[in-house]
Amino acid sequence: MPRPLCESRLEGLRRGLGSSNQRVWRQQGAPLEAWCPLAYYSGAPAGDSGAPGMITRKIGEGGRWLLEKIVDLVASTGINPNLLTFFGLLVNCWAALLFAIGKFRSAALVIFFAAFLDMLDGQVARREKRVTAFGAFFDSTLDRYSDMALYMGLLVYYAVAGRTSYVVLSAVATAGSVMVSYSRARAESLIPLCKVGFMERPERMVLLILGGLFNRMAPALWVIAVVATLTVIHRILFTWHETKAGRTLPGIRLSL
Repeated sequence: MPRPLCESRLEGLRRGLGSSNQRVWRQQGAPLEAWCPLAYYSGAPAGDSGAPGMITRKIGEGGRWLLEKIVDLVASTGINPNLLTFFGLLVNCWAALLFAIGKFRSAALVIFFAAFLDMLDGQVARREKRVTAFGAFFDSTLDRYSDMALYMGLLVYYAVAGRTSYVVLSAVATAGSVMVSYSRARAESLIPLCKVGFMERPERMVLLILGGLFNRMAPALWVIAVVATLTVIHRILFTWHETKAGRTLPGIRLSL
């Protein structure tokens, strides 16, 4: 029996919250490396039995073990995961301030810490059995504010320095980042899934961290701006093909 329209759209929205795979995978209890780019990049490729692969695999296992211990400790306090999410926003605002005054390397380290908090809130929510639809919505919403805060910090820095071209570049990267998330969320209110493309939030954070650490923010922003825009275009075309083929969620009525 087809579900009501509002229920179908709600389910699509939940799948698309934040347009990041990590939010859905967190709730399903997937391994850390499935949704955390930092853990993923520290692991070894499948089938790599060489010494470098073994070392990186051991590092990845050690990181997961440490995270589990930290999750146990934080969960034992009974803290609300939404409070951790809010604290993560404050940490990202701190990084934005560091960007604004030109301390890029310090900002990159703070973003790394914020990424750890972003991992922690979902894990603590699962451990405390506090995974809720509102928690996912709240996390997604504050993630967007965190993203925009970081780019605004860069905008302020380049504006004060009088580098107009970089101000425009930062603005395009900001728009692309927001639209990558929005395009998936909106698409998945119409079709079952829209995971095509690249430059999700974890990839963007990794690029900002690398750009800050190596003082190569301009190339990082170029990659984010271009690839994010291509991802949005890809998702528009994908959603058009899916709706044209009639592969929409139950109850969706499209006017021709």
